[in-house]
Amino acid sequence: MINSIPAFLIILFSCNESQQPEAVKNDIAVPGEKKIFFPVTDFIKGQIAEIRTIGINPQKITVVNNKPDSTWLKMEELNTEFGPFLSPVIDSVNLTGLFAEKKFLDQTIDAFTFTYDPVKALPDSFLLQHWDVYVDPRSNTVRRVYLLKKTADHNILQLTWQTNKFCKLVSISKDAKGNDYVEKEITIKWDFDNQ
Repeated sequence: MINSIPAFLIILFSCNESQQPEAVKNDIAVPGEKKIFFPVTDFIKGQIAEIRTIGINPQKITVVNNKPDSTWLKMEELNTEFGPFLSPVIDSVNLTGLFAEKKFLDQTIDAFTFTYDPVKALPDSFLLQHWDVYVDPRSNTVRRVYLLKKTADHNILQLTWQTNKFCKLVSISKDAKGNDYVEKEITIKWDFDNQ
C-alpha cells in the first residue's frame, strides 16, 4: 500500500507539462476521461502502519483553553485517534461524483497542490467537506494532507497530516453569538528527531 503511493504520483506527473493537452493544463474535464483522485485514506493508513513499524509510541498533546496536557498513545489507540479521517474512504471509486479536483504547481510553497471541493450541494449526512494534498515536486512524495469535515453536531474538524512527522486535529465550535472558536487542538507527534 505504501509503495503504491509514489507510483501513483509518478503516473500523475510523468507527462511533461508542455506535452499535456490544453484541457489538462487548465483542469478542464475531458468527456469520458476517468478521474483519478489521490488515495488519501490509503496514505493515512500507510502512515499509521509506519508508526506501528517504527515502534515508537506517539506523543499526544491536547490543548483546551490554552492549557496543554500530554500523554503517550498506545499503538492500539491509533485507529481510534485517527478514525474520524479514515471514513469515508477517499479514493477514485467513492467520491468522483461528489468532488472535483484542481491541481497546480504552487511556487509560493514549492509543491504540487491537489485541491478537492464539492461539485454540488452535499447531503447533510455527508461530513467530509474538502481536502488538499501537497506533493514535493522533486521527490514526488506527499508532504502534507489537509482534511476538513463537519461533525454530527455541525462543528468543524480539521486534520493536517505532516508526512512522517505529526498530525494536528483542530475542533472548531461556535459560541453563543455564532462566532467560531477553537474548542480543542490535538497534536500527535511520532518524529522526535526533527523538532
